[in-house]
Amino acid sequence: MIWVADFTYIRITHAFCYLVVILDACSRKVVGCALSRRLGVGGFALSSNKQKTPPSCVHYTDRGCQYASEIYQRALDVAWLQGSTSAIGNPYHNAHAESFMKTLKGEGVDIAGYDNFTDVAEGLPRFIEQVYNSKRLHSALGYRSPEEFETLFAQRAGLV
Repeated sequence: MIWVADFTYIRITHAFCYLVVILDACSRKVVGCALSRRLGVGGFALSSNKQKTPPSCVHYTDRGCQYASEIYQRALDVAWLQGSTSAIGNPYHNAHAESFMKTLKGEGVDIAGYDNFTDVAEGLPRFIEQVYNSKRLHSALGYRSPEEFETLFAQRAGLV
């Protein structure tokens, strides 16, 4: 199993807030996220993921300093994740997370026009759970949502 992560900033009136997201690379489902008023919340995103860490899960990120920090590396250990960063000049390991951020900004942030941190903290989780994970169709998933894909995959694998 592979999880990918990325962070982005969200402009609000007179400031920024920062979002870290973890996706399952197979289903494209957001399995963890964290929002903060300051950069460097990656470890919290690991602790806030809603799914149990699968055995032998690899956690890909880009080479950002947040992911090299001692706090983040400790969070990987606690979550039983094997961390891996992309090679210099190779943006493909966490491309699904980068793509999610583009979708999030285009369909969730820009349209909502958040004014303050509270608006973002209330609106983004709603977009992630009620739109992206449950309704947004992905061509790579046979035009299914991440949740529908996971359900179908589990049924075919005889897990349910």
